[in-house]
Amino acid sequence: MDAVEYTPTRDQLVYTFGGAAPVMTVQPGRVLKLWSEDAFNHALTSVDDLSSEKVDLRFVNPQTGPFYVAGAEPGDTLAIHIVDLSPARSWGASATIPFFGGLTSTDRTALLQEPLPDTTWIYDVDTARQTVGFQARHTGFELALPLEPMLGTIGVAPPGGEVRSSLVPERFGGNMDSPEVKAGTTVYLGVNVEGALFSIGDGHYRQGEGEACGTAVEGAMNSTIIVELIKGGAPAWPRLESDSHWMAVGSSRPMEDSWRIGQVEMVRWFEELFGLHQMDAYQLLTQTALAPIANAVDANYSVVVKAAKNLFPRVHAFDGLHDELRRRSINL
Repeated sequence: MDAVEYTPTRDQLVYTFGGAAPVMTVQPGRVLKLWSEDAFNHALTSVDDLSSEKVDLRFVNPQTGPFYVAGAEPGDTLAIHIVDLSPARSWGASATIPFFGGLTSTDRTALLQEPLPDTTWIYDVDTARQTVGFQARHTGFELALPLEPMLGTIGVAPPGGEVRSSLVPERFGGNMDSPEVKAGTTVYLGVNVEGALFSIGDGHYRQGEGEACGTAVEGAMNSTIIVELIKGGAPAWPRLESDSHWMAVGSSRPMEDSWRIGQVEMVRWFEELFGLHQMDAYQLLTQTALAPIANAVDANYSVVVKAAKNLFPRVHAFDGLHDELRRRSINL
């Protein structure tokens, strides 16, 4: 099947989930090749650019979309399989932003302190070596790190006519900032409105778990995805599936509530996968789950609860859709 290619112009970028008209209608099963702008909206291009001077917080985390999925209705499950992610530029940017990040006071954790220095780092991308280059700003230290592309944002329109900032992760997905949202992963999202209205953006060339300073190696991204629709069965919170793990993402504040949401959603998934009583699923989860922090910096914090498939009998989530999408992706 031929892929649909879409590169938004600057005036076609959107900055919310919900509240925007769809850019096009896509049929389930369609392959999309999409370009997305970096989280800073191309405002930081050198180490001399400062976020306090260049970044307009009204126009950060620009989204490509939204896309109307034919036949999608509230209560359905949208499956987005990430086939490939590749940098659309030869460099990425990261920054410490005043009063933003995990290791500084913020507007919500208010302390009597000066902001950390407004600083920008530029990482050169070496596609041949598949690395991004860290260059220290205060010494001559340099380090080549593996290129590990991911999408910081992927989500659908929220329910109830809500319009949410693209900086926010919630049950509709959004700015989860999970390194697990990478090539080879299938993202399952509950549909809240007719057509689902999904969008993607916030490409990261790499990011550590937690995104400690608040920004990853941010960069424009070329994304190839396959969009599928499952009638009914909407998960309450985003679920992810890779070849090796089942995962659930909780996003809230305080962080322990994010952890609880992910744990509860994984208990529910164990009940579905193995036909378990809730208490047995709870006990099994306790002995098997990992819970990496996706982000500790956004408007809500995100925690991924993951279970390794090799610990369990072989079962197929969503009737084996992930495996089918993996097979389809090989032929693209």
